[in-house]
Amino acid sequence: MELYTSDSSDTDSREQKTIDFGRMNLDVGTLEDHLSSPHKALLKTSGDIETMLLNHNRLVALPRVLQQFTNLKILDLSSNALTQLPDAICQLPLVTLIAKNNLLTNSSLPKSLLTKQMGNVHGGTSTLKELNLSGNQLIHFPEQVTELRQLKYLYLGGNKISSISKDIWKMQSLHVLSLGGNLVNEVPEAVGSLSQLQALVLCDNLIENLPMSIARLKNLKSLLLHKNRLKHLPKDIVALKNLTELSLRDNPLVVRFVQDMALKPPTLLELAGRIVKASGQRPGPEDVPRTLVDYLNSANCCVNPNCKGVFFDNRVEHIKFVDFCGKYRVPLLQYLCSSKCIEPEELSRASSSNASSASSGFMMRKVLLG
Repeated sequence: MELYTSDSSDTDSREQKTIDFGRMNLDVGTLEDHLSSPHKALLKTSGDIETMLLNHNRLVALPRVLQQFTNLKILDLSSNALTQLPDAICQLPLVTLIAKNNLLTNSSLPKSLLTKQMGNVHGGTSTLKELNLSGNQLIHFPEQVTELRQLKYLYLGGNKISSISKDIWKMQSLHVLSLGGNLVNEVPEAVGSLSQLQALVLCDNLIENLPMSIARLKNLKSLLLHKNRLKHLPKDIVALKNLTELSLRDNPLVVRFVQDMALKPPTLLELAGRIVKASGQRPGPEDVPRTLVDYLNSANCCVNPNCKGVFFDNRVEHIKFVDFCGKYRVPLLQYLCSSKCIEPEELSRASSSNASSASSGFMMRKVLLG
């Protein structure tokens, strides 16, 4: 993780630009006295301070004097009892804001986290690159963070968030998105648009399925999914060539083969469409109505390499264990055109697994990735 400190490499210079009041058992009143007292002039003026550490105190609010630190870039408020982040905090040119392990709710946050420009009440800019609101009492994804287009690190773990904003795609600079230890039950397709994302932490949630768009995260190196309700992974996840850490432990990851599923018969339209596609004919608008041409063009190919068939609306969902990262075997979701496309050895493997009373534990051990 990058450290957003002074550009100076001189240690003494950095210390002069830092106030460390961490672990001093301060409340709001005593903190304000410390920040306002003349004897603190040893630190020069408030405009010289770039880093302020207020972690592990008894703060329930922030003193107004904080606004005087007009060059403050790093503010650590972690492990206090804060119930509110005032709007005034947005007047500071913060690059890193750490407010984890407090009592903040969604209504505790400023309506906008943009840095306000003097004299401009409508607009603002984004200076934050790291925001940590983990271990608070958020029940909704804070929509205002999607305004922070320069944000690289977003930590929202250990809250009670039930869903991820569909506007998450706006945060194109994100490198780390951490939402572990929440109540998330669905991951939106928009997550797949975070092209710079390197780490996605979704562990200890209620997720049953991942969107296919996950496979578009070409820069993803770490994907933590343990302690969820996943039964399979999207088949295209194997395209994530840079992925070096995949955690799947404590998920059902149950193999559900097609013989356990009720397959509804295909419609006449589907059967006719399959026959036309199998024949190799390509009728155009002059041959059939445009709606039928569009329907034929929507055909999906069966993933079985030995099958030339296609499907439209009627498909067979199948789980197949494949090698991943050259070391592990993980269950991927595939779509087939027919139950006949399941390879015989997979069916026999499923039968033998189901026959053993210890098969569940054995199968889980095959897919646990630490």
